[in-house]
Amino acid sequence: MKLQSFSSVIHGYILDYLPRHKGLQPSTIRSYRDSLRLFLVFVARAHHRGVSELELEHLDYHAVLAFLRNMEVERGNAISTRNQRLAALHALYEYIGRTVPEMLPSCAKVAAIPMKRCPLPEMKFLARDEVEALFASIPAQDRLSIRDRALLMLLYNTGARVSEVAQLTVGQLDLQLPAQVRLLGKGLKWRTCPLWSQTAKALQAMLDERAASLGPAESVFVGTGGAPMTRFGIYKRIRHLAQAWEASARPFSQVRVTPHVFRHTTAVHLLEAGVEVNVIRGWLGHVRLETTNRYAEITIRMKTDALELCEPVTASLGRSRKPAWQDDAAMLAWLSSL
Repeated sequence: MKLQSFSSVIHGYILDYLPRHKGLQPSTIRSYRDSLRLFLVFVARAHHRGVSELELEHLDYHAVLAFLRNMEVERGNAISTRNQRLAALHALYEYIGRTVPEMLPSCAKVAAIPMKRCPLPEMKFLARDEVEALFASIPAQDRLSIRDRALLMLLYNTGARVSEVAQLTVGQLDLQLPAQVRLLGKGLKWRTCPLWSQTAKALQAMLDERAASLGPAESVFVGTGGAPMTRFGIYKRIRHLAQAWEASARPFSQVRVTPHVFRHTTAVHLLEAGVEVNVIRGWLGHVRLETTNRYAEITIRMKTDALELCEPVTASLGRSRKPAWQDDAAMLAWLSSL
């Protein structure tokens, strides 16, 4: 395959296939682009040539296996990172298989490379008193305090992903009672979340401070220069606000606060308040119910409460009693006969 064909395939994959045919969001396309860049640099080095000198024949099944092995063994990447890169390569070879029939055998082999199972990360969340302490620690006189308070309120109220907050526009807000916000989540799916009156007031105060009238396409959260806050910008601001609280928290908090910790916190607090799991699923915009069910496994207090409900009534009398089945000789005899 000649250089021009190789170049056209790569350009078609990034500029046409991913956004138009796969319908991926810009953040996902950037992630796939970065994975492709790493892969092409690896293959080019293996063949002792520049990336611009590669041909499609160099991108065979064995090149993918070597790349994945290099990530885990040489670079020490986590399995989750390896799986993320593999997802990008699956999409790439799906496209190559459609556009270059000669590559179908290699593409089929790459498609068959499975994701590796990896342990799910522990979900960290804040207790209610920790949330209150964090809000109380926001400097009252800071010129950014109005925006920062509105940002934290929205994150805690909705459990929104940081990408959803970064792309939030004024037109997605309805601050008239009953206040609500429309969020654009994964898979370009919209969902509506109700807003507490305190959250609506905080957002309105922030918007009023910026200008008398803002167009619906204006970003809700902006930096000091007026440019929309990015995902990383929001992350950095949350870390800035949290660091002072984390250093002074008594008792010392074990949670490193990030935007995603707020998402976990929202889910757990909704669960503890008795909100049905399917409602929480819609609230957070989860595609699979299994993702939401994980939150039911991470709150020790709920497990303790459930255990107390099952505690024998004789426990408070300070004496033990054999389980009922141990007193039933007939049952034991039957079990022994099996």
